[in-house]
Amino acid sequence: MTAFGGVEMGALAARTRALAVLRVRSRALAVALLPAAAAVILLVGGSTGHLVGGGWDVLRWVVSVLALLVLLAAAGVALVVARAEPAMTPTVTVPEESAPELYRMVRDLADRLDVPAPSAIALTPDCDSWLEDRTHPLHGPPPVDRDDDGLPGLGDPARRRSAVAAPVLVIGSPFLWWMRVGELRAVLAPVVAGTGPSAHPDIAAARRFIRGLDAAVAVASAGRRDPLSRAACAGLGWVSRLLLRSCRRHATEMERGVAAAAAERAQAVDYGLRIVAQEQVGLAYAGWDRLLTRVALPAWRMGRWPSRLDVGVVAALTELSRRDRLAEGFASRLGERPACDLLEEPGVVDEAVSLLAARLFHGGPAETRPDWSPVGWEDYPEEVVDRSWRTDAARLHRVLDTLGVRRTGAGTAPGTDGPTLARVLDHLTTPDPAPALAPPTAADADPASGTHPATGTTPADTHAPHADHATPHPAYADHDAPADDLDDLAGPVARRGAPDASGDGQAPHGDHAAPHGDHAAPRPSHGDHATPHGDHATPPPPRADHRGTPADDEDDDDLAGTTARGAALAAGLSAQLAREEARERPVGAGVPSSPPGPGAGTGPDAALWDDRALPLLPLQPPRTGREILTAHITAMVCCAAMDTVGAAPGLDWLDGPALLLDGARTADLAPSVLSLVETGDPGPLRAWMTELGIRPEKPVRLV
Repeated sequence: MTAFGGVEMGALAARTRALAVLRVRSRALAVALLPAAAAVILLVGGSTGHLVGGGWDVLRWVVSVLALLVLLAAAGVALVVARAEPAMTPTVTVPEESAPELYRMVRDLADRLDVPAPSAIALTPDCDSWLEDRTHPLHGPPPVDRDDDGLPGLGDPARRRSAVAAPVLVIGSPFLWWMRVGELRAVLAPVVAGTGPSAHPDIAAARRFIRGLDAAVAVASAGRRDPLSRAACAGLGWVSRLLLRSCRRHATEMERGVAAAAAERAQAVDYGLRIVAQEQVGLAYAGWDRLLTRVALPAWRMGRWPSRLDVGVVAALTELSRRDRLAEGFASRLGERPACDLLEEPGVVDEAVSLLAARLFHGGPAETRPDWSPVGWEDYPEEVVDRSWRTDAARLHRVLDTLGVRRTGAGTAPGTDGPTLARVLDHLTTPDPAPALAPPTAADADPASGTHPATGTTPADTHAPHADHATPHPAYADHDAPADDLDDLAGPVARRGAPDASGDGQAPHGDHAAPHGDHAAPRPSHGDHATPHGDHATPPPPRADHRGTPADDEDDDDLAGTTARGAALAAGLSAQLAREEARERPVGAGVPSSPPGPGAGTGPDAALWDDRALPLLPLQPPRTGREILTAHITAMVCCAAMDTVGAAPGLDWLDGPALLLDGARTADLAPSVLSLVETGDPGPLRAWMTELGIRPEKPVRLV
């Protein structure tokens, strides 16, 4: 339905709301000028002899000074609103020379919709598409056609101004690789149609005002040290937030009107195909999320970033269509021309988008370096899966060494002290004695007695816990743990019932169900995606003696169903992971990226956004102690399978790392490991290993 003159009703509603936003700006200006107007009246009245006398003179001076201060404050706020840099979406700009067919398709679409064409095209590692205004002076003009490219008329000033005024079309990179050309055209039709309402002067001015207020709030929120700056920022933030609250409802309705007008205008272009393409949007989103969380995240944690994420999402969705009968019809689309063929060098663009995704979701460095290098899908099993399993297995045995667990497990040949799976199984399956701990006596609590109240052993026999630690401990190398780390990991064991130095027995425990008592190790932010680290070079201090806090309650609930030894081992692994991640956190993650040089190729637009608080979009919350322990035991089982029966690491596009035996993926491992972690019952896991011929008493190779 359209209004008079062929203008969409949504566009008329958007313009009405835009005028309402501009009226808020006009009222704010009127309030700022009101003291100045009063001062002018008083000054004119005094000069004409109407407002004379001592009282009028004092009032004249007070109002004039107040008017001057208000004008200065208003000018400062207006300057910040006009000059503050608005937030920009991290993207990879696609120059026209590297995607001429894509630009041609978008321009043809704009001509059919009778709207201005976008000024540039950029890709983002997300399953969405939108228009973004980048006409702010600090962002610089978007790419425009050059005079020396041999095309006539492109150097005209009017054309150059129109190119600068048009917004940038941001396309989700998974769409280009998964969708066909016709589907991408249908999906982009309502997005490109939004350039029509966006070109209206009132709507553009209202959007600039709102973005300026949002940027001013960000400026006011930045930390300031001196009192004068803090006071100025407090006033700036108060005024900006007040204006934003006044504009909120009108701005929301304005954007709804713009979207309605764009959808109404796009109905005439590929409407039937757009319905089918919307199904691909949901499917691409599911595959992209699965690929990032199950496949890319383990690689990022190992310091490797997959360089072909968009190719991976096609493989993941193809695998999904093979497994799921509901998606069988989608595989037949693969014979049509993919939208990535519209790019001249899709591999280069995919690599740039993949690096940007690693930077956004994981917080990695902005460039390749020895500890942050790309990995291809063909090398993923060896470079990521095998290394991650052996690294986790090595960490598991380091923590066992710290807890004083003997290296020789049951069934191990004499003189064999290498890392074995039997050592882990024996430690976790030793039953806990039933009697509860007797109340400590005065002699037990006396430091001079030299005995530990929980274990009854001397410091020479076991690693006794010290008092609550208030500072994090540094990470250490293999089998070379400092004394502080020994105490840090042994503390939870003593509170739950610590094993002796030989690992044969375990002291009984009381009613404490969680390993965190007076001392709780810092929770690890796995993958560096849980806590933005920005300019902070040191990890947050560990929680010390926070009884009753939600975090402690969550840990208690997570480990309540496990055994005492399992809970102690999970606490030790969590503390060790936290130290390693604090030590290995990318150094460049908290430093703003410098803009690329003149000769730089396709890459993230680092100059358009502030990357001092990465990751911007965390993928997952930190893993719980139960999940960490389960992952490490699974890794140890996989290492034993690879070293004893010739199993191989593999990649499952939907589930991530997989264990392959005779070329087929093994199954039923997860329930067996969970049974060991939760109940201490090794029966299902031992039966699974016996069926495959895995020998847990054989030493495994670690990194």
